[in-house]
Amino acid sequence: MHALGFGSSQVGRSHECDTPASVLSLPCLTEPRIPVTGNSAEIDRLVRRESEHRLSLYALDAARLSLLAPTHIVTQAHCEVCAVSERDVAGALCDWQPPAGEEKPRIVSLSPEDLEGVLSSAVSLGAALGDAGAGEKAAREVRSRMNGISSKAKQARTRPRVAMIEWIEPLMVSGNWIPELVERAGGENLFGEKGKHSPELSFESLAAADPDVVVVIPCGFDLARTKTEMELAGTKQRFGSLRAAREGRLFAADGNRYFNRPGPSLATSLEILAEMLHPERLRFGHEGGAWERLHL
Repeated sequence: MHALGFGSSQVGRSHECDTPASVLSLPCLTEPRIPVTGNSAEIDRLVRRESEHRLSLYALDAARLSLLAPTHIVTQAHCEVCAVSERDVAGALCDWQPPAGEEKPRIVSLSPEDLEGVLSSAVSLGAALGDAGAGEKAAREVRSRMNGISSKAKQARTRPRVAMIEWIEPLMVSGNWIPELVERAGGENLFGEKGKHSPELSFESLAAADPDVVVVIPCGFDLARTKTEMELAGTKQRFGSLRAAREGRLFAADGNRYFNRPGPSLATSLEILAEMLHPERLRFGHEGGAWERLHL
């Protein structure tokens, strides 16, 4: 929305919308139905329990949404676990009775699976909001920025083998657009496939692959929470045994703010990865803020 120039048109937000900071003053219309303050194992148990009963993980305040009277509602169909979904929004609109002469809001549902899908979503959103040119411009800018980073990363002499960790317990490795980011940053992605959801992986398989670099980016966790999770006794012991940890190439990043959001911030995610993998060649100033080296 904001990258396309529609920030002033936004009248409400989800509980996950926090960028730019100005959106925090808008009415919050959603909340998770399960506690999300536990560790990754506890959250996974609750998610699986709700999924078995085919229950939505999120509540949407339909009454408040109706009062805001939006013409468009932007949502996603990529993952019903990660964020409020198209199904949640459609359910909230079932009993919506618009004033005479008016229509229900238009649902704009985005479902990017890879980097090109992310860029195409910008174009689709712009078109849905009445300005396809704005979406095309935003996509061009992100693509140009990424191409510039990639061209520099390709000049590096080494190509580290990388494991991207999207959930800690159970262990899950990143799919969708993350494998492409790794390749563009000058690394070799070991697990997860472009355009496919993040699969589970046994820790034995991770250890057997013995990656040069391990990057921990749990979906929904910021950097501080990821570091706290990695300090848990069992997790610390397991990850600390990896060669990447012994050689100082075990990293944690703010997955919630960067890697797991399919939008313009993925260009910054690429910068983060590039300076992790090739610090001798690429420095963008994100270390200490967006990511840190873990010493377990």
